[in-house]
Amino acid sequence: MTSTSTPPGLARFNDLEEQAALAALHEACASTAWGRRLLAARPYATPEALYSAGDAAMAELSTADLAEAMAGHPPIGRPKPGDPTSAREQSGMAGAADGLKAEMLELNLAYQERFGHVFLICATGRSGEEMRDAVKERIGNPPETEREIVRTELGKINRIRLARLVEEDA
Repeated sequence: MTSTSTPPGLARFNDLEEQAALAALHEACASTAWGRRLLAARPYATPEALYSAGDAAMAELSTADLAEAMAGHPPIGRPKPGDPTSAREQSGMAGAADGLKAEMLELNLAYQERFGHVFLICATGRSGEEMRDAVKERIGNPPETEREIVRTELGKINRIRLARLVEEDA
């Protein structure tokens, strides 16, 4: 495939110098192993090839790599201050009633105590109530089951973030 048929955002990503590309990938996922796997497979002919590589890299992450990826995510209801990505992804909690926000804080703490990491869900497009119901449902999972759900949710988040990266016009 020629560069003229590669979408501009993807061509720009393919052409980034290694450290800049790694930094861009780190914005999508905090796992160093995930970023290095995607970096090693450049250039990508299509956005779908990049997304597929991201999915494959996510499937291969060790428990420690998953923990590193999760550490890059703030608790639901408390987006990183000054981080527009975090705020946009968690917008379903932004307009939630104070009671729901307080309940979510309590649930986040209980979840973190049980599993040792933040409750992670692909929050894009979900309401505060949907996220609350999900944490209530998942808090009873065995740790192994929850780890695989987290892996799936991280994969969804990474796809959304990679799409944003390669669809940017400039």
